[in-house]
This record gives sequence, C-alpha cells and structure tokens, in this order.
Amino acid sequence: MTHTHGAAGRYDDGEPTVRFAGSESTVRFGAQERPGRFGARERPGRFEAGRAGGRQGGDQGGAPAGPGAGWRAGGGRYALLPLRIFLGVTFIYAGLDKLTDPGFLAASGPGSVGETMRAVRDSSAVPWLVDLALRNPEGFGYALAAGELAVGVGTLVGVLARLAALGGALISLSLWLTVSWPSAPYYYGNDLPYLIGWLPLVLAGAPLFSVDAAWSARRRRAR
Repeated sequence: MTHTHGAAGRYDDGEPTVRFAGSESTVRFGAQERPGRFGARERPGRFEAGRAGGRQGGDQGGAPAGPGAGWRAGGGRYALLPLRIFLGVTFIYAGLDKLTDPGFLAASGPGSVGETMRAVRDSSAVPWLVDLALRNPEGFGYALAAGELAVGVGTLVGVLARLAALGGALISLSLWLTVSWPSAPYYYGNDLPYLIGWLPLVLAGAPLFSVDAAWSARRRRAR
C-alpha cells in the first residue's frame, strides 16, 4: 500500500508497500528487501518484524507447561506457612510450659527463672538486662511466659502477625544475648536460629489463612 499526503494507496507488484512522503523511499512489508529512492536497501517493514518477534516470544515463553509447573508457580505463596506454624506452636507451648511450672516462676531454686538469670549474668552480652530481670524474677518469668503465649497465638492465628513476629524476634534476641550467649560455637545456642526465623514473618506477615488476610479482604470489598 503506497501512502502520500493526499493520495490514495495502491499495491505495487502485488506486494503491500509504504512510500514515505518527503523522502520518496518505499519499504516492502514482506520478508524481501527493495531498493528505495535513495539507493539504499531498506529493511523489512515494522509489521513483519513484529510478527517475527511475536513468534519468537511465543516459542520462548508460551510453551506448554510441564507436569508440576502449576504447583511450583503457586508454591511460593505458601513458602512461609510451615515456618509460621512451627514458630506459633512452639511459642504457645513454651509460654504454657512456663505458666504451668511453679518451679520456673520462682526467685530461687533449681530450674527457676531467678537461678537461671544469676547463672548467666556474668557471661551474658548485656548484664544490665539480666540485672533488670533480677529485680523481680517472678514478674520477669510471668512477663516472658505471657509474651511467648501472645506471640504464638498471634502468629498461628495470623492476627497482627507482623507485630507478633516482631515481639517474637525481640524475645529471641534478648534470650540470645543473655541465656544463649555463652554457647560456643554460636550455632549451638538455639535462640539465634529462632531470631533469624522470625525475620521473614516480620517482613511478610501472614497473607494466607489468617485473620489479617480476612480483614484486608473486607477492607478491599468496602472500597
């Protein structure tokens, strides 16, 4: 098809062509090249290149998915769910275990929170934090147990999940710097892995199977 300003188009030699006004250069849309009025050989037209590119892209990205491709693509959505369940159940268990153990919630005696704090005071990275706990060992024990229980429930149910994960990270950090700090090598202590495990949940929250997700969906419907 030949285009000039104010002129009707036509077919030359049975092939659609374009003639650009002002330059008088003709380009053929087929795969063959054709000399222009300037004497230079023009490349195939844009439409032909676009079709070739579309075919190439389809060959690369549009191939039929193999077996299991759907599960691999969707599995990333559930990647943090096992971690969330593990940390939630573990902290619920840890909190209940402390609250139901009178020996732990005592200022002195074997296995008590007071005795534990005194044993790690000189070897901890933050002795002032241990001294703060030793001002009221029973109160510290109850606060620790209640905090672990609240963090576990919030994480497992998915209510204020980022805040719950942040609380869990702070509890694990304080225990790592005090109780687990003397462990050598460092990976023998169990509180540092818990601290690292909380960080993805601080960033991602609980977007699936959670109260937070239900609240978010309700807010979107209300808009």
